Amino acid sequence: QFVESDDDEELLFNIPFTGSVKLKGVIVMGEDDGTHPAEMRLFRNIPHMSFDDTAKEAEQTFSLSRDPLGELEYPTKIARFSNLYHLSMHFPKNFGAETTKIFYIGLKGEWTEAHRHEVTICNYEASANPADHKLEQITPQTHFIS
Repeated sequence: QFVESDDDEELLFNIPFTGSVKLKGVIVMGEDDGTHPAEMRLFRNIPHMSFDDTAKEAEQTFSLSRDPLGELEYPTKIARFSNLYHLSMHFPKNFGAETTKIFYIGLKGEWTEAHRHEVTICNYEASANPADHKLEQITPQTHFIS
């Protein structure tokens, strides 16, 4: 099984994560012919990226070698790919074929659960209002001062 581009050699993958990821390496496996991707561009935290968005400068670009067995790992710049919640992978060209085929993409890194804190609405009092803090005493006490 593989993914193949439609009309030209470009492929774009959008990969959302359920937590925060520190991406350390990428493996791309293709066929040992002209359909193997020759270049990979990585973009971070751009949900719903389209081919129009690929004109932006990538966070990191790799020149790929043919790797039909998935033995080559391409290390990422960890400082740029920490706290990652969405990864876009753009493959702009291959080794000369009309379409690009990818059999496997491996991602190496660390996943942590996302801590998404909801908005908290707080009211603070500059000075306490005694009417807001009524205490019901079990035995009412009355003090007379004479």
